[in-house]
Amino acid sequence: MAQILDPLPGGARNALLCCYVNATSHIQIARITNIANWYFERVVFPGQRLVFEAYSEALLEIHSGMMASAILSDTIPCDRLRINDDEDEEEEDVGKGLSHPLAERAEAPKPAAALSSPTPIGALFPQKESVLLPVGV
Repeated sequence: MAQILDPLPGGARNALLCCYVNATSHIQIARITNIANWYFERVVFPGQRLVFEAYSEALLEIHSGMMASAILSDTIPCDRLRINDDEDEEEEDVGKGLSHPLAERAEAPKPAAALSSPTPIGALFPQKESVLLPVGV
């Protein structure tokens, strides 16, 4: 996975693919500061999923707060946020004729049967009895 902004120093040979989800109702700041020559900081909105690359020794700091204050609310080792990134295994599976997990999709919807004669609109949208009220009451 290419990280366009703030690439990892050293070519990212041993990088982990990580994911953090903001499960709160507040905006958070995700920051990694313990890796030399690298600065990573992102705003994570409520419900947003942040996918990023980091080294296993990286620590993701989660800052939250209101208005102009930010409080360090959590520090998570990035190796605990790791996503399975088994590209080599997936390529082998495809070569063996096994389907890729993303290729398993729900069956496509079948087209509706063609109508032999026009159907009246009233049959498609049944009307309920309505009560008319006098205006101004």
